[in-house]
Order: sequence, then C-alpha cells, then structure tokens
Amino acid sequence: MPVQNENTKQIKSRQRVADHGEVFTNPREVNAMLDLVRDESFRLDSRFLEPACGDGNFLIEILRRKLSLLQDIKTPTEWEFKSLIAVGSCYGIDILPDNAESCRERLFTEVIDQIGKKGCTSGYEESLRYMLHKNIVCGDALTYRTAEDKPITFCEWTPIAGNMQFSRRDFQFDFLVTKNHQYSLFDEQGEVQSFDEPVRTYPPLHYTQLYRYEEHV
Repeated sequence: MPVQNENTKQIKSRQRVADHGEVFTNPREVNAMLDLVRDESFRLDSRFLEPACGDGNFLIEILRRKLSLLQDIKTPTEWEFKSLIAVGSCYGIDILPDNAESCRERLFTEVIDQIGKKGCTSGYEESLRYMLHKNIVCGDALTYRTAEDKPITFCEWTPIAGNMQFSRRDFQFDFLVTKNHQYSLFDEQGEVQSFDEPVRTYPPLHYTQLYRYEEHV
C-alpha cells in the first residue's frame, strides 16, 4: 500500500529524545512491519494496541488499511457504522499529552477526509471523537496509569450490525496484560471456569449516539 505524503521526521527535538526516548517510526518501516500481519491489518474488527503510539504513525496506517475495505459501500450510514468498527479496534497509549491529542486528531481527520463533501449523519462526528478520546489514552503503558494517575481503562466496542448499535464493556489495562484469562466455560480437566469480568458494562447505543455514554459515567 502506498504511504501518503506526510512529514517523515523521526524526532521533534533532541530534548524530547533525551527526556522521553521519543523517536518516531518512518512510514516505510511502519508498513513493512504491518505487512508481517497483513491479513489482520486488513480485517475490519481486528484489534491493535500501540503502547507508545506517539502521534499515530502506526495507528494511522492501520486505520487506512481498514477503511480501504469500505470503498465499495454506497450507503452513507453503513459506511459510517463500519468506519466506527475500524476506529474502535485501534488503541493507543502515549506518555506525552500533545502526542495523544495529535494522534486522536490525525485519526479523526483521516476518517472525515474520506467522508468528504458527502457530509455525515448528525451525531456521527461527536461519536467518532468520543471513541477516539476513549481509545487513545495519555498515560504510561509501563505503570498502567493515566497522566492523572488513574488506572488506564479501555473500552471494548462490540458492533450490533442489525441495529447499527455498539455495546460497550470497560476493562482495566493492567488486568488485560498481567492476568491469565479464561475464554472457555471449562478448563482442560473439565472443571467449570468463569469468564473475565469487565470493570463495567453499558447498554447498547446507536452509532450516532456513542458520546451519550458520558451520561452514564
């Protein structure tokens, strides 16, 4: 896949490199690495987490690959719904607030640019921004804490195709990466096992109303 013409500078300043070890990956290397998992990167609902996402060099290319699957969709509402499936599968963490915000804005702009002059359904942009706010977190992936020193929590967005809705479950990041997870009702010895429990579950909402989840907090 050709890489769009973007700034390929790998550092913002020597001070940031010294303070945070911040070095950005060139788009050519990004796509070469993504090609190692090509099938997954072109699957709409395959989840990716970049634990040091910077301003989104990996996530923007992942999103572009996913959105390329929607080229033949003619119905605007179907395109919007499926684009949120793609966005909802992309997660990032960065320790610097300006990087996290830049990453959110790059992903938002990529989606809106692809909608173009057609415009979008009322509530779609608000839901898109809300999803990106939840999925791209300012925090430290090594301590599992946000910049506000709270546990990093990620949303699992599950599409409900028939109703163009999403259900939401929240999981703490440290639990996801440090615990042994049970995905079956029975272990190898046939003993009953319990599924992982989310921190919180929410009722389904239409894809244009996802920002209203804030009312449930």
